Amino acid sequence: MKARPKPERYWKRAEAGVYLAGQLLSYAGRSDLLVLGIPRGGVPVAFEVARTLHAPLDVVVVRKLGLPEQPELAIGAIASGGIRILNEEVVTELRVPKPVIEAVTRRERRELERREHAFRGGKAAVDPRGRTVILVDDGLATGATMRAAIAAVRQRQPALLVVAVPVAQSDVFQAIRALVDDMVCPIVSEDFFAVGQWYVDFSPTSDDDVRELLQRAASPAPAAA
Repeated sequence: MKARPKPERYWKRAEAGVYLAGQLLSYAGRSDLLVLGIPRGGVPVAFEVARTLHAPLDVVVVRKLGLPEQPELAIGAIASGGIRILNEEVVTELRVPKPVIEAVTRRERRELERREHAFRGGKAAVDPRGRTVILVDDGLATGATMRAAIAAVRQRQPALLVVAVPVAQSDVFQAIRALVDDMVCPIVSEDFFAVGQWYVDFSPTSDDDVRELLQRAASPAPAAA
């Protein structure tokens, strides 16, 4: 089969997931394989990866810690299992007070717990212990979210941990690759302002979208996207 040309941009997250899955075919057929998407935007990508590789799909919930006055500026991230990763450079440079960090953490922890219940409806998470885990997001800008997700999965002791993303900032790619057993990323660029610049349609993914994709992935024969 002729290889698909490397894209300059992706149309939607689903298309990015299809292309990314094609780069992960060496993992297809493993009986211990588990695909974990990072909600919300990483789940449409992960759905296509899981479907192509015939693997179960679950989520690892992560919340970015943004400054109250600059919500898009990540001072760190939290993840399931009590994980918190701080961006020490940003915290030090901006002299972010500890009470501010703790207040943001408490707020985001409540949202994290709400999302875990909303996405799974009370069902237990799939245990990654001893499994080959592919951790998927829609892109890496600062890497704070992915670092928290990696830490959350690592504490559950997977046999092999792979990160797969459609696009990443070059320095972040190198930093994340050093934390995992394997990393797949078709587009790595220094010219990086935001993940959304690499998609024609970067529409938000809703809680309902995540629930629907998890339900479709759990059915015997999920419908085509």
